[in-house]
Amino acid sequence: MQDLVGPALGTLALVAVGGYLLGSIPFGVILTRLATGEDVRSIGSGNIGATNVLRTGRKDLAIATLLLDAGKGAAAYLIVRTLFPGVPALAAVAGGSAFLGHLFPVWLGFKGGKGVATFFGLLLAAAWPLGLMAGAVWLIVAALFRMSSLAALIAAAAAPLLALLPLPLMGLPAPAPIIALAVATAVLIWIRHHENIARILKGAEPRIGAKKG
Repeated sequence: MQDLVGPALGTLALVAVGGYLLGSIPFGVILTRLATGEDVRSIGSGNIGATNVLRTGRKDLAIATLLLDAGKGAAAYLIVRTLFPGVPALAAVAGGSAFLGHLFPVWLGFKGGKGVATFFGLLLAAAWPLGLMAGAVWLIVAALFRMSSLAALIAAAAAPLLALLPLPLMGLPAPAPIIALAVATAVLIWIRHHENIARILKGAEPRIGAKKG
């Protein structure tokens, strides 16, 4: 038994660290710096995600940031699921670690983004019908209120509830590791959006596409 514990813990640690380092890549900072010479952290809200990159006026950079931030969450999950197909919890650890890496990147002094794109990338990789439904929630709220943060908060809160429902084309509720991942990431998204929540309550939250500062 002890002979099995060592390799298992070693694999878990490798997966967690690998996922974290992948998630830590600050694509918003890198792309904005390369394309404009500016530091996106000195623009608008100071966030490194796609919404703030959009405030530079470069839609192409914002779209690229969105796709890459989502992609790193999806990649971490899918790589580990492919390597260890019989251990779904290990893939969830990889995806969750990538999410934490985006929130607390070692390269930026552990001051990262809010994880929304990475969250959606994770959901799409883990259970694509769930990701699509959560994405639809985001789109509806964003279209109605023109606030990315509010859309993210509602979509994040909805994801764990949607995961409990029979998923279209899958027939069953999401597996326990996916539900746990949805809950944990949703909680962290709400925590990371505490300043946005305060501004929403005051009616001072910036609208999508608005330039700030």
